[in-house]
Amino acid sequence: MLFDSSIRRELTRTFGATLFVLLIIVLTMMLIRTLNFANKGTVDPSEVSLVLGFTVLAYFPTILTLSLFIAIVYTLSRMYRDSEMDVWFSSGQGLFRFLRPVLQFSAPVIVVIALLSVFGWPWANAKSQELLNRYQSRGDLERIAPGQFQESRDGNRVFYIDNKDMKERGTPDKASKLFIFARQPKSEVVVSAKNGHIRVQDNDRFAILNDGQSTEIHDDQTLTISRFQEYGIRIGNKPVEVKDVNLNDPSTLTGISPRIIPTQDLFRIAEGRFQGELGWRLGMALAGINFMLLALASSRVNPRSGRSGGLIVALLFFVAYFNLLNFGKNWVATGKINMPMMLLVLHGGVFVVSLLWLWKRHTQWSFGSMLHRRRARETEVPA
Repeated sequence: MLFDSSIRRELTRTFGATLFVLLIIVLTMMLIRTLNFANKGTVDPSEVSLVLGFTVLAYFPTILTLSLFIAIVYTLSRMYRDSEMDVWFSSGQGLFRFLRPVLQFSAPVIVVIALLSVFGWPWANAKSQELLNRYQSRGDLERIAPGQFQESRDGNRVFYIDNKDMKERGTPDKASKLFIFARQPKSEVVVSAKNGHIRVQDNDRFAILNDGQSTEIHDDQTLTISRFQEYGIRIGNKPVEVKDVNLNDPSTLTGISPRIIPTQDLFRIAEGRFQGELGWRLGMALAGINFMLLALASSRVNPRSGRSGGLIVALLFFVAYFNLLNFGKNWVATGKINMPMMLLVLHGGVFVVSLLWLWKRHTQWSFGSMLHRRRARETEVPA
Protein backbone atom coordinates (compact mmCIF):
# COMPACT_ATOMS: atom_id res chain seq x y z
CA MET A 1 0.00 0.00 0.00
CA LEU A 2 1.01 3.61 -0.56
CA PHE A 3 0.63 4.33 3.16
CA ASP A 4 3.00 1.58 4.29
CA SER A 5 5.60 2.16 1.56
CA SER A 6 5.76 5.93 2.10
CA ILE A 7 6.28 5.52 5.86
CA ARG A 8 8.98 2.87 5.42
CA ARG A 9 10.77 4.89 2.74
CA GLU A 10 11.01 8.00 4.89
CA LEU A 11 12.05 5.97 7.93
CA THR A 12 14.84 4.38 5.92
CA ARG A 13 16.23 7.74 4.80
CA THR A 14 16.08 9.23 8.27
CA PHE A 15 17.55 6.14 9.90
CA GLY A 16 20.48 6.04 7.47
CA ALA A 17 21.30 9.70 7.99
CA THR A 18 21.01 9.43 11.77
CA LEU A 19 23.17 6.30 11.91
CA PHE A 20 25.87 7.95 9.79
CA VAL A 21 26.00 11.05 12.00
CA LEU A 22 26.08 9.04 15.24
CA LEU A 23 28.83 6.79 13.89
CA ILE A 24 30.98 9.80 13.00
CA ILE A 25 30.47 11.25 16.49
CA VAL A 26 31.22 7.97 18.27
CA LEU A 27 34.24 7.23 16.08
CA THR A 28 35.68 10.66 16.81
CA MET A 29 35.16 10.32 20.56
CA MET A 30 36.54 6.77 20.68
CA LEU A 31 39.52 7.72 18.51
CA ILE A 32 40.48 10.53 20.90
CA ARG A 33 40.07 8.18 23.85
CA THR A 34 42.11 5.39 22.23
CA LEU A 35 44.89 7.76 21.19
CA ASN A 36 45.01 9.02 24.78
CA PHE A 37 45.42 5.43 26.00
CA ALA A 38 48.15 4.85 23.44
CA ASN A 39 49.94 8.01 24.60
CA LYS A 40 49.82 6.73 28.20
CA GLY A 41 51.23 3.36 27.18
CA THR A 42 48.02 1.39 27.83
CA VAL A 43 47.38 0.56 24.16
CA ASP A 44 49.89 -0.49 21.52
CA PRO A 45 50.10 2.42 19.03
CA SER A 46 50.26 -0.07 16.15
CA GLU A 47 46.94 -1.59 17.26
CA VAL A 48 44.94 1.62 17.69
CA SER A 49 42.72 0.85 14.69
CA LEU A 50 41.94 -2.65 16.00
CA VAL A 51 41.07 -1.40 19.48
CA LEU A 52 38.95 1.37 17.96
CA GLY A 53 37.09 -1.09 15.73
CA PHE A 54 36.32 -3.50 18.57
CA THR A 55 35.21 -0.65 20.83
CA VAL A 56 32.81 0.77 18.25
CA LEU A 57 31.45 -2.72 17.52
CA ALA A 58 30.79 -3.23 21.23
CA TYR A 59 28.73 -0.03 21.41
CA PHE A 60 27.00 -0.56 18.07
CA PRO A 61 23.79 -1.96 19.65
CA THR A 62 23.34 1.30 21.57
CA ILE A 63 24.05 3.32 18.42
CA LEU A 64 21.49 1.32 16.44
CA THR A 65 18.89 1.66 19.18
CA LEU A 66 19.32 5.42 19.40
CA SER A 67 19.28 5.74 15.59
CA LEU A 68 16.03 3.76 15.37
CA PHE A 69 14.42 5.82 18.11
CA ILE A 70 15.44 9.16 16.57
CA ALA A 71 14.36 8.05 13.08
CA ILE A 72 10.83 7.16 14.21
CA VAL A 73 10.40 10.27 16.37
CA TYR A 74 11.79 12.64 13.74
CA THR A 75 9.73 11.15 10.89
CA LEU A 76 6.41 11.21 12.72
CA SER A 77 7.12 14.63 14.25
CA ARG A 78 7.70 16.05 10.78
CA MET A 79 4.41 14.54 9.65
CA TYR A 80 2.62 16.17 12.58
CA ARG A 81 4.21 19.56 11.84
CA ASP A 82 3.38 19.38 8.12
CA SER A 83 -0.20 18.26 8.90
CA GLU A 84 0.31 14.97 7.05
CA MET A 85 -0.90 13.10 10.11
CA ASP A 86 -4.19 14.99 9.94
CA VAL A 87 -4.64 13.81 6.36
CA TRP A 88 -4.00 10.20 7.30
CA PHE A 89 -6.26 10.43 10.35
CA SER A 90 -9.10 11.93 8.31
CA SER A 91 -8.78 9.06 5.83
CA GLY A 92 -9.36 6.50 8.58
CA GLN A 93 -5.73 5.69 9.46
CA GLY A 94 -5.40 5.84 13.25
CA LEU A 95 -2.15 5.94 15.15
CA PHE A 96 -2.30 2.18 15.75
CA ARG A 97 -2.33 1.80 11.96
CA PHE A 98 1.19 3.27 11.93
CA LEU A 99 2.36 0.38 14.06
CA ARG A 100 2.47 -2.06 11.14
CA PRO A 101 4.82 -0.15 8.75
CA VAL A 102 6.98 0.98 11.66
CA LEU A 103 7.26 -2.58 12.92
CA GLN A 104 8.07 -3.86 9.42
CA PHE A 105 10.90 -1.37 9.22
CA SER A 106 12.10 -1.84 12.80
CA ALA A 107 12.02 -5.66 12.96
CA PRO A 108 15.34 -6.25 11.10
CA VAL A 109 17.05 -3.52 13.11
CA ILE A 110 15.78 -4.97 16.40
CA VAL A 111 17.02 -8.43 15.40
CA VAL A 112 20.48 -7.00 14.65
CA ILE A 113 20.46 -5.16 18.00
CA ALA A 114 19.58 -8.39 19.80
CA LEU A 115 22.31 -10.39 18.03
CA LEU A 116 24.96 -7.75 18.66
CA SER A 117 23.95 -7.39 22.31
CA VAL A 118 23.95 -11.13 22.97
CA PHE A 119 26.93 -12.19 20.84
CA GLY A 120 28.75 -9.14 19.42
CA TRP A 121 29.12 -7.22 22.72
CA PRO A 122 31.05 -9.94 24.64
CA TRP A 123 33.13 -10.91 21.59
CA ALA A 124 34.24 -7.34 20.88
CA ASN A 125 34.99 -6.67 24.56
CA ALA A 126 36.97 -9.91 24.82
CA LYS A 127 39.06 -9.02 21.77
CA SER A 128 39.75 -5.53 23.10
CA GLN A 129 40.72 -6.93 26.49
CA GLU A 130 42.97 -9.50 24.81
CA LEU A 131 44.85 -6.75 22.98
CA LEU A 132 45.21 -4.70 26.17
CA ASN A 133 46.35 -7.68 28.24
CA ARG A 134 48.86 -8.75 25.62
CA TYR A 135 50.34 -5.26 25.51
CA GLN A 136 50.37 -4.88 29.30
CA SER A 137 51.95 -8.33 29.81
CA ARG A 138 55.07 -7.34 27.93
CA GLY A 139 58.38 -7.44 29.72
CA ASP A 140 60.22 -4.24 30.51
CA LEU A 141 62.42 -4.60 27.44
CA GLU A 142 59.46 -4.87 25.10
CA ARG A 143 58.20 -1.57 26.50
CA ILE A 144 61.35 0.31 25.52
CA ALA A 145 61.17 2.50 22.44
CA PRO A 146 64.37 4.01 21.01
CA GLY A 147 64.81 7.64 21.96
CA GLN A 148 62.08 7.61 24.62
CA PHE A 149 62.11 7.36 28.39
CA GLN A 150 59.95 4.39 29.38
CA GLU A 151 58.81 3.35 32.85
CA SER A 152 58.90 -0.30 33.86
CA ARG A 153 55.75 -2.24 34.67
CA ASP A 154 56.24 -1.98 38.45
CA GLY A 155 57.12 1.73 38.25
CA ASN A 156 60.50 1.29 39.97
CA ARG A 157 62.72 1.73 36.91
CA VAL A 158 63.02 4.09 33.99
CA PHE A 159 64.86 3.05 30.81
CA TYR A 160 66.32 5.01 27.93
CA ILE A 161 68.06 3.56 24.86
CA ASP A 162 69.39 5.65 22.05
CA ASN A 163 69.08 2.88 19.47
CA LYS A 164 68.79 -0.88 19.51
CA ASP A 165 68.65 -3.95 17.34
CA MET A 166 65.65 -6.24 17.57
CA LYS A 167 65.33 -9.95 17.38
CA GLU A 168 62.66 -11.67 15.36
CA ARG A 169 59.96 -11.16 18.03
CA GLY A 170 61.00 -7.73 19.16
CA THR A 171 63.31 -8.67 22.06
CA PRO A 172 66.32 -6.32 22.18
CA ASP A 173 69.64 -8.11 21.76
CA LYS A 174 72.16 -5.29 21.75
CA ALA A 175 71.82 -1.62 22.53
CA SER A 176 73.96 1.49 22.77
CA LYS A 177 73.91 4.63 24.92
CA LEU A 178 71.78 3.26 27.74
CA PHE A 179 70.36 5.04 30.76
CA ILE A 180 68.63 3.30 33.67
CA PHE A 181 67.14 4.84 36.79
CA ALA A 182 66.26 2.31 39.52
CA ARG A 183 64.44 3.01 42.79
CA GLN A 184 65.60 0.77 45.68
CA PRO A 185 64.34 0.54 49.30
CA LYS A 186 67.02 2.85 50.73
CA SER A 187 68.56 4.47 47.71
CA GLU A 188 68.17 5.49 44.08
CA VAL A 189 70.60 4.37 41.40
CA VAL A 190 71.37 6.09 38.10
CA VAL A 191 73.31 3.97 35.63
CA SER A 192 74.61 5.01 32.22
CA ALA A 193 76.60 2.91 29.77
CA LYS A 194 77.92 3.09 26.23
CA ASN A 195 76.49 -0.29 25.23
CA GLY A 196 74.94 -3.45 26.60
CA HIS A 197 73.23 -6.72 25.84
CA ILE A 198 70.69 -9.14 27.29
CA ARG A 199 71.59 -12.39 29.05
CA VAL A 200 69.03 -15.03 30.07
CA GLN A 201 69.93 -17.20 33.05
CA ASP A 202 67.64 -19.55 35.03
CA ASN A 203 64.51 -18.09 33.43
CA ASP A 204 65.59 -14.60 34.51
CA ARG A 205 66.74 -11.84 32.21
CA PHE A 206 69.64 -9.53 32.98
CA ALA A 207 70.77 -6.35 31.28
CA ILE A 208 74.56 -6.53 31.04
CA LEU A 209 75.96 -3.03 30.66
CA ASN A 210 79.51 -2.32 29.51
CA ASP A 211 81.81 0.65 30.03
CA GLY A 212 79.65 2.93 32.15
CA GLN A 213 79.11 4.74 35.41
CA SER A 214 76.83 4.15 38.39
CA THR A 215 75.66 6.87 40.79
CA GLU A 216 73.86 5.75 43.96
CA ILE A 217 71.97 8.37 45.98
CA HIS A 218 71.34 7.21 49.58
CA ASP A 219 68.55 8.35 51.88
CA ASP A 220 71.05 10.43 53.88
CA GLN A 221 71.84 12.37 50.66
CA THR A 222 75.30 10.80 50.33
CA LEU A 223 76.54 9.76 46.90
CA THR A 224 78.46 6.72 45.76
CA ILE A 225 79.94 7.08 42.29
CA SER A 226 81.68 4.19 40.59
CA ARG A 227 82.81 3.24 37.12
CA PHE A 228 82.55 -0.26 35.72
CA GLN A 229 83.54 -2.34 32.76
CA GLU A 230 80.59 -4.72 33.19
CA TYR A 231 77.43 -4.23 35.27
CA GLY A 232 74.41 -6.56 35.51
CA ILE A 233 70.84 -5.57 36.38
CA ARG A 234 68.01 -8.09 36.73
CA ILE A 235 65.13 -6.82 34.62
CA GLY A 236 62.53 -9.51 35.30
CA ASN A 237 61.24 -12.84 34.12
CA LYS A 238 59.95 -13.83 30.74
CA PRO A 239 56.83 -11.98 29.62
CA VAL A 240 53.64 -13.07 31.35
CA GLU A 241 51.22 -15.08 29.24
CA VAL A 242 47.53 -14.23 29.39
CA LYS A 243 45.61 -17.33 30.47
CA ASP A 244 42.07 -18.24 29.54
CA VAL A 245 39.29 -18.13 32.11
CA ASN A 246 38.09 -21.51 33.38
CA LEU A 247 34.36 -21.23 34.07
CA ASN A 248 34.40 -24.52 35.97
CA ASP A 249 36.73 -22.99 38.54
CA PRO A 250 35.00 -20.09 40.38
CA SER A 251 38.34 -18.81 41.68
CA THR A 252 39.39 -17.87 38.15
CA LEU A 253 36.43 -15.49 37.87
CA THR A 254 37.84 -13.13 40.49
CA GLY A 255 38.74 -9.86 38.86
CA ILE A 256 37.28 -10.94 35.50
CA SER A 257 34.98 -8.43 33.82
CA PRO A 258 31.52 -9.92 33.06
CA ARG A 259 31.52 -8.02 29.77
CA ILE A 260 33.96 -10.49 28.16
CA ILE A 261 32.08 -13.66 29.16
CA PRO A 262 29.99 -15.21 26.32
CA THR A 263 26.25 -15.02 26.88
CA GLN A 264 25.74 -18.79 26.87
CA ASP A 265 28.27 -19.08 29.71
CA LEU A 266 26.57 -16.39 31.79
CA PHE A 267 23.55 -18.68 32.22
CA ARG A 268 25.80 -21.07 34.17
CA ILE A 269 27.22 -18.46 36.56
CA ALA A 270 24.99 -17.55 39.50
CA GLU A 271 27.13 -14.69 40.80
CA GLY A 272 25.23 -11.40 40.92
CA ARG A 273 27.46 -9.30 38.71
CA PHE A 274 27.37 -11.89 35.94
CA GLN A 275 23.59 -12.22 36.20
CA GLY A 276 23.33 -8.44 36.02
CA GLU A 277 25.38 -8.47 32.84
CA LEU A 278 23.12 -11.18 31.40
CA GLY A 279 20.04 -9.15 32.26
CA TRP A 280 21.53 -6.09 30.57
CA ARG A 281 22.22 -7.97 27.35
CA LEU A 282 18.76 -9.53 27.20
CA GLY A 283 17.27 -6.18 28.20
CA MET A 284 18.90 -4.42 25.24
CA ALA A 285 17.00 -6.71 22.88
CA LEU A 286 13.71 -6.05 24.71
CA ALA A 287 14.47 -2.33 24.90
CA GLY A 288 14.51 -2.12 21.11
CA ILE A 289 10.80 -3.04 21.03
CA ASN A 290 9.95 -0.67 23.86
CA PHE A 291 11.86 2.19 22.26
CA MET A 292 9.87 1.68 19.07
CA LEU A 293 6.59 1.97 20.98
CA LEU A 294 7.86 4.95 22.98
CA ALA A 295 8.86 6.70 19.77
CA LEU A 296 5.38 6.18 18.31
CA ALA A 297 3.69 7.48 21.45
CA SER A 298 5.98 10.45 22.10
CA SER A 299 6.31 11.79 18.56
CA ARG A 300 3.18 13.95 18.62
CA VAL A 301 4.05 17.65 18.52
CA ASN A 302 2.22 20.93 18.17
CA PRO A 303 2.69 22.27 14.60
CA ARG A 304 3.20 25.77 16.01
CA SER A 305 5.97 24.69 18.39
CA GLY A 306 9.67 24.53 17.58
CA ARG A 307 11.06 21.85 15.30
CA SER A 308 13.33 20.37 17.94
CA GLY A 309 11.09 20.62 21.00
CA GLY A 310 9.43 17.23 20.56
CA LEU A 311 12.72 15.56 19.70
CA ILE A 312 14.37 16.85 22.86
CA VAL A 313 11.52 15.55 25.02
CA ALA A 314 11.69 12.16 23.29
CA LEU A 315 15.46 12.01 23.86
CA LEU A 316 14.87 12.62 27.56
CA PHE A 317 12.68 9.50 27.60
CA PHE A 318 15.48 7.59 25.86
CA VAL A 319 18.08 8.72 28.39
CA ALA A 320 15.80 7.89 31.32
CA TYR A 321 15.02 4.39 30.03
CA PHE A 322 18.65 3.68 29.16
CA ASN A 323 19.73 4.75 32.65
CA LEU A 324 17.11 2.41 34.09
CA LEU A 325 18.81 -0.39 32.13
CA ASN A 326 22.07 0.35 33.93
CA PHE A 327 20.30 0.70 37.28
CA GLY A 328 18.65 -2.67 36.75
CA LYS A 329 22.03 -4.21 36.02
CA ASN A 330 23.42 -2.79 39.27
CA TRP A 331 20.36 -3.94 41.24
CA VAL A 332 20.86 -7.50 40.06
CA ALA A 333 24.62 -7.32 40.71
CA THR A 334 24.04 -6.18 44.31
CA GLY A 335 21.31 -8.77 44.94
CA LYS A 336 18.46 -6.27 45.38
CA ILE A 337 16.40 -8.10 42.74
CA ASN A 338 16.86 -11.24 40.68
CA MET A 339 17.40 -11.11 36.96
CA PRO A 340 14.03 -12.50 35.71
CA MET A 341 12.11 -10.17 38.04
CA MET A 342 14.16 -7.19 36.82
CA LEU A 343 13.34 -8.01 33.21
CA LEU A 344 9.66 -8.41 34.02
CA VAL A 345 9.30 -5.27 36.14
CA LEU A 346 11.47 -2.91 34.08
CA HIS A 347 10.90 -3.95 30.49
CA GLY A 348 7.43 -5.39 31.02
CA GLY A 349 6.40 -2.23 32.85
CA VAL A 350 7.72 0.04 30.11
CA PHE A 351 5.98 -2.13 27.49
CA VAL A 352 2.61 -1.79 29.23
CA VAL A 353 3.04 1.95 29.80
CA SER A 354 4.04 2.46 26.15
CA LEU A 355 0.97 0.56 24.90
CA LEU A 356 -1.34 2.54 27.18
CA TRP A 357 0.24 5.80 26.05
CA LEU A 358 -0.09 4.75 22.42
CA TRP A 359 -3.74 3.82 22.99
CA LYS A 360 -4.33 7.23 24.58
CA ARG A 361 -2.83 8.94 21.54
CA HIS A 362 -4.83 6.71 19.19
CA THR A 363 -8.19 7.39 20.85
CA GLN A 364 -7.27 10.99 21.78
CA TRP A 365 -8.53 10.21 25.26
CA SER A 366 -8.05 12.70 28.05
CA PHE A 367 -9.57 13.27 31.46
CA GLY A 368 -11.11 16.55 30.34
CA SER A 369 -12.79 14.96 27.31
CA MET A 370 -14.21 12.21 29.52
CA LEU A 371 -15.78 14.79 31.86
CA HIS A 372 -17.15 16.70 28.89
CA ARG A 373 -18.83 13.60 27.48
CA ARG A 374 -20.29 12.75 30.89
CA ARG A 375 -21.74 16.24 31.29
CA ALA A 376 -23.15 16.04 27.77
CA ARG A 377 -24.95 12.81 28.60
CA GLU A 378 -26.32 14.25 31.85
CA THR A 379 -27.70 17.37 30.15
CA GLU A 380 -29.08 15.50 27.16
CA VAL A 381 -32.86 16.04 26.91
CA PRO A 382 -34.82 12.80 26.41
CA ALA A 383 -36.79 12.62 23.16
